[in-house]
Amino acid sequence: MADCRDPIAANHPVTVHPAERPVRVTVGGHVIAETSRAMIVEEANHAPVAYIPREDVRSEVLRASDTRTHCPFKGEARYYHIAVEGRVEEDAVWSYEQPCPVVAPIAAYLAFYPDRVDKIEGVEPG
Repeated sequence: MADCRDPIAANHPVTVHPAERPVRVTVGGHVIAETSRAMIVEEANHAPVAYIPREDVRSEVLRASDTRTHCPFKGEARYYHIAVEGRVEEDAVWSYEQPCPVVAPIAAYLAFYPDRVDKIEGVEPG
């Protein structure tokens, strides 16, 4: 956890709260993640994002990626590809293993890009 900025001082609100409903992610007609323990991150100028506990994601469909990105408010993200029945979605999943303090509850949780999966149920659009 390095290079974290204070979102309040930067006028960039970031909040984390438990999801109000179960969250389910499907790819190729297969449920690859399902949980009633998701956390929702709401960040300035972004749609809400569901973060799912790693143990509620089918690990056999994930392939580690070399991609890394840095968010000054959340920390360093590492990425994963999804591989389901011959379909591969590159860098479709990300995780903050050691997030900035403001988003500490999502440590090691996984999030999915909506345009790289078929459906994410249970998240209200921003």
